[in-house]
Order: sequence, then structure tokens, then C-alpha cells
Amino acid sequence: MRRIHFFITSCLLIALLFSSAVKADEGMWVPMLIGKNYEQMKKQGFKLTPEDLYNVNKASLKDAIVSFGGFCTGEIVSRNGLIFTNHHCGYEAIVAKSTPQDNILDNGFWAKQYSQEKAIEGLFVNFLVRMQDVTEQINAATQGIAEDKKEDAIQAAGARIAADATKGTHYDGFVRDFYKGNQYFLYIFEKFTDIRLVGTPPQSIGKFGGDTDNWQWPRHTGDFAVFRVYAGADNKPAAYSASNKPYTPKKFLPISIKELKNGDFSMVYGFPGRTDRFLTSSGVKLATERTSPTIVKLRDIRLKAWDEVMEKDVATRLKLSSVHAKIANYWKYFIGQTEQLTRLKIYEKKVKEEEEFAAWAANKPEYANLIKDYQEVYAAYAPFAIQRTYINEGFFASNWVRQAIPAKSALTLLESKKGDAAALKEAQDKLNASIAEYEETYNEQADKKIFVQILTAFYNDIPKNQHPKFYTVIAQDYWQGTPEATFQKFANELWEKSNFIRPEKMKAFWSNPSLKGIEQDPGYKYAINLMPADYIRNNFGTAISDFENKKAALDKTYMKALLEKNRGKLMYPDANSTMRISYGNVQSYNPKNGITYDITTTIDGVMEKYIPGDAEFDLPQNLIDAYNAKNYGQYADSNGDLVVNFISNNDITGGNSGSPVINAEGELIGLAFDGNWEAMSGDIAFDKEYKRTISVDSRYVLWCIDILGGAKNIIAELDIRKDPVIKTTKKAKKK
Repeated sequence: MRRIHFFITSCLLIALLFSSAVKADEGMWVPMLIGKNYEQMKKQGFKLTPEDLYNVNKASLKDAIVSFGGFCTGEIVSRNGLIFTNHHCGYEAIVAKSTPQDNILDNGFWAKQYSQEKAIEGLFVNFLVRMQDVTEQINAATQGIAEDKKEDAIQAAGARIAADATKGTHYDGFVRDFYKGNQYFLYIFEKFTDIRLVGTPPQSIGKFGGDTDNWQWPRHTGDFAVFRVYAGADNKPAAYSASNKPYTPKKFLPISIKELKNGDFSMVYGFPGRTDRFLTSSGVKLATERTSPTIVKLRDIRLKAWDEVMEKDVATRLKLSSVHAKIANYWKYFIGQTEQLTRLKIYEKKVKEEEEFAAWAANKPEYANLIKDYQEVYAAYAPFAIQRTYINEGFFASNWVRQAIPAKSALTLLESKKGDAAALKEAQDKLNASIAEYEETYNEQADKKIFVQILTAFYNDIPKNQHPKFYTVIAQDYWQGTPEATFQKFANELWEKSNFIRPEKMKAFWSNPSLKGIEQDPGYKYAINLMPADYIRNNFGTAISDFENKKAALDKTYMKALLEKNRGKLMYPDANSTMRISYGNVQSYNPKNGITYDITTTIDGVMEKYIPGDAEFDLPQNLIDAYNAKNYGQYADSNGDLVVNFISNNDITGGNSGSPVINAEGELIGLAFDGNWEAMSGDIAFDKEYKRTISVDSRYVLWCIDILGGAKNIIAELDIRKDPVIKTTKKAKKK
């Protein structure tokens, strides 16, 4: 592995990055360093202090924000550990607690007392305790180490720093790189694992609009759910126990039901996943022309097969709902991203930026050939990009493959534990749990169809000289005149003869397993060819590792160069699943000539979209009744309308789902849950004109809980802030 080593002290880097201002709506800023943005935030309308946002010595807003399950964000909204997050973030938990007899996914659920709250196995939340710049320690620990060993050394040094920082505590820690390895931060977290479902609206509210409205504005979705953190008697993390108590947080967010105006300050505080804003033109071209269209195609195969069986009965729909939702979300995302990258001419803009960079770097030997080197690296990798996409998005779309690959090692483990009854039981329990998890989403009709269609697509999409040997042998031995008929015959044989596809055969095999039974199993023989490391080595040689190693080195050097080139300007780092703040304003926009989108939508729009019995646009009867009666309680605006969703120009990405949208006073005004179609280039290129965050308004959330759900107990926990009442008096008339 070839890496370019250099040393930048953290003090110099911070001075470089935070010395002037940029547009406030773009950027995912590090909370510890947000003071550098403070003057700009005040201009936008912010009324608190940097210490109110992040402070390690006293409670601050950071203490009310949680990483929810490691994939979303949530916020603490009561002194009893109540969490608001998105319905789609809690979707898997809601499905897990739903049955045809007690279908809380469709019917909704509201716990009226603590004893009714539903414990969710495997769910956790993390609170950030503190963060610390450890760039100097990482660089010192890797000084003089060979480039091909440096990444391992960085990981080892990070683990050691985290272990030292958490020694003697119940905290967890990790080190994360920023600016492509030019800076490193240590994060210390407190992890709670006793998380319980408190309430959810019916999915006809929480998922209203379905895939049709996904990534679209105007929007009318009540995308929220309510959970609670539980702790031991000492208010510290504890495994689930009926004796655990609701967690008492250091900080919780008050909730605003005040009116929103165009231009109001808004801030999103959460855990954005990944962005790649410094991707070069070569990377943009590869994504738009090769990898993203392939991802869309392969996900489309899965979604259509699932749709066919989910329409048949409630049990199948509940069984597949969670996995369908996960795949559908980013299926549409990649469609939109490709479309908007093309429409906004991001490739062309990147080319111009790189031409400017090349001119700046011409007399700097370390940087002069960077763009040319990028082009050569991508050119060598491009022929393999589609086949590589097929590994995870295609071959591993068949979950039984993941079960079959480790079969031999699982048997070896069981054999090794026979002398230890407790260890053997633990190993068997893990195996049984894995089989049970597989069975939860197994559907023979859909799974077999997906398997056949993906193997057929591979045959048609990948040049024959790139076909793996095992795949070529299958095609030859089972040939039926067409690829689809060929792989249908192969699938039929696997389903009949393998012990690793049908759950009942899988259970029977593992009740009396044998090594011979594994090695001779046709499913295992197929699956073992797809071991990722072996597949890549056998079919790509060093092409993938060469690309990744060379690109990583180029990225680090390119980022260093950009920091030097833009000295004196604020530059935020790419999102990397760590806590960030983005700030801006509630703001309308013009998607096309002659069209203006308002900042809010109301329940009138919900009713306009209503289609009785429709999978995406049906509504619960009590919502319709409340609408007809105009029963909006204290949540109506000054016009007597009920606001449902609103938009702001905040910078978000995946992982921000469920993040609080906070006003200038530090009050919760909504929950971020989506972006808009016109700016789906955002993970690669932020567009100032079109980028919007779509949020569910806090007034609609509370109305659903209070008026529709009747959960007055939840409302009573909250600190609800209203517009002040302005009293006026009439002047006496002169006589």
C-alpha cells in the first residue's frame, strides 16, 4: 500500500479551517468547534451561546441528542427519558412487535403507563460524553511506519487511545478520521440498551405517501415514533430489567408549537452518515454511468418480487415490510441522485474546479499530478466496477447465501464446544437465533425469483471474459437455451437438494449436522464461491486493492492540498456518522420557473391525497373524523389550520433521520426525515439554491399523540412552549 505521509498539527489545522465565514446553510459542523461559526449563526437569528450547544462541564444541547440504534438520530424530550425519532427509524422495532392479531404497525400503539411500554431487543442509544482532538497522538504513533502497514497502525493506535480514555469507566470510545486522514477525533459515548417503544401512529400516518412521496415536496407524512430510555437504580446503563427506571437526562428539549415564518432560524443536531463532497469528476462519472444505475436495477428486482407476494396477505406484508422499506428508500435515492447530478452538471463543475486546482498546483511538486493520477486510477478500476456492485447488491441479495457460507466454520465451532456444556449451548443458541432471523424474511416465491433474475442480469451485464469460473460452469451445465431458463433450472435444483435454503431443511440439518453433508451440499458449493475476499482475489486479482489503496493515498493528499489552497476559509469535513450541527433557515424555494413551494403543508393536503384502501394514501378513520370536526386543539395555527410538514435549508444526509430541528431559542420545532428531489445530489454536491430538509412539524406530532392517540400521559411529560399572548386595548373615543 502506497501512502503519502505528512504531519499537520491539530492547532494549525483548526486555525486553517475556522478563520472566516461561509454560507450558513451548507455544512455539517463539529459541535466542539461550533464557536467559530457563532457570529454567522447570530446573523441567521440564533439566540443561544456556543456553550449552550456543546459543553463538557455542564449540561448542553448535545446531552439531549442520541445516536438511535447506530443508524438514526433521536432527541430526549422529557425529564423521564422520552425519545422522539422518526417512524421509519423505529419501523423495524414496530414490525417486530406486530402480529396479525395485534397489528400495531397498521393500527398504531400508545402506552398509557410505563408497564405497557414494549422492550425492544437489540436496540440501543448512545449519548456523546465528550470528544477530543487526537491528531498528534495518531501521527506520533504511526511515524516511520511503512505505508502498506500504516492503516493497520492507525486502527491499532485509535483502539489504544480509546481504551486508555475509557479505562475504569462504563463508557465506550472510538477514534474517527476527518478530512481523509488529516485529522483525528476521539469520541467517548455512554450506551444504553434498555430501550422501549412508547408509541407509534398507524403507518398510514407515519408512512403516509409511501414510496410515491418519498424524497418529494410537498409532503404530508407524520414520520415520528416515541421511545424511552431506561436505566438502573443509579441512572446508569443496565441490561433490561422490569425494575429499571426511566432515565433522568442531563438535558431535554422543550417543544415549540409556535408559528413558523419564512426565514426563521433552524438548526439540525444529529449524526449524519456519510457524504463525499470532495469526490473528483472521475468518481462522479463512475457513479452516474456505472455503479448507481446497477444498484437501482438490482434493487428493482428485489422490490418487484416482494411487492407481488406482499399484496397477497397481511402476514407476508408484515414479514417483509422492514426489509422492503430499507431497500426501497435507497433504490429511489440512487435514481434521484443520478438524475440531479446530471441535471446540475456536477461532473462538468468538478472538471472546472479540477482545472483551477491543477493551475494552482502546477508549481507544487507534491500536488502537480494529482488530477492526472486520479484519472489513471479510475480508468484502471472502471471495467470492474459493475461486477463489484453485483457482489453485495446482487449475489448477497439472496440471504441464504449468507447462511451457507459460514456453515463449515459453524460446525467446527460446535464440535470444539462439545466438552463444555455451557459454551456449547451458547454456540447453539447463536446458530438457532441466526436461523430464526433468516426465517423471519424468507419467502420462497420471492426469494427464488430474485435469485434467478439476478443471476440472469449478471449474465447479460457482465462481459463473458469477466464471468467467474464457477458461474460459467453453472451456465454450461444447466443451459436451457436462454439465461433465465438456465438459472431457473439451477434454482429449482438448489431449492430441492440444498439444506441451506428452506428453513425447515436448515433446522433439520443442524439438528444432526455433518461435515460431509456440508461439503456435498449444492447450496454450500455455490455459496462458498462468493466469500467476498476470495471472490475478489480470484476474479479481480489486485485491481480492487490497488484502486482502494491508491485512491486513499490520493484522497489524503488532495484534501491536504485543498486545505492549503483554501487557507483562511471555513471548510467542514465530510459526514462520517459523528455528531454534527447544521444551521440555516426555514425557507421556501422555486423548483421550476413560475413555481414557488411554501414552507409548510397542512392537513388539508393530507385529505387531498387521501385514497380509501390505498397502500400508500389511506388514512385512519379517527384522523378523518378529527379533520371534519376541525378538532386541532392547541396545535392549530392562527389561521385555524394544522401544519403537517415544513422545509428548511439545513444540510443533512442519511443518519440525520429523526434529528431535532431546533429554533433560535433551543426549542424543538420538528423532526428531520427526508430531503427533496431537486437536491438529491447532496451527498456529493450541496446545491445552495435547491437543497431542503423536510421535517414533520412538532404540532402535528403532538396532535397525533394527543387528539388521535389520546395519550395525555405523554403530553403531560413534555415542556410545551406556545406563542405569547399579545393583549391589545382599544383607545377610548374622544367625546
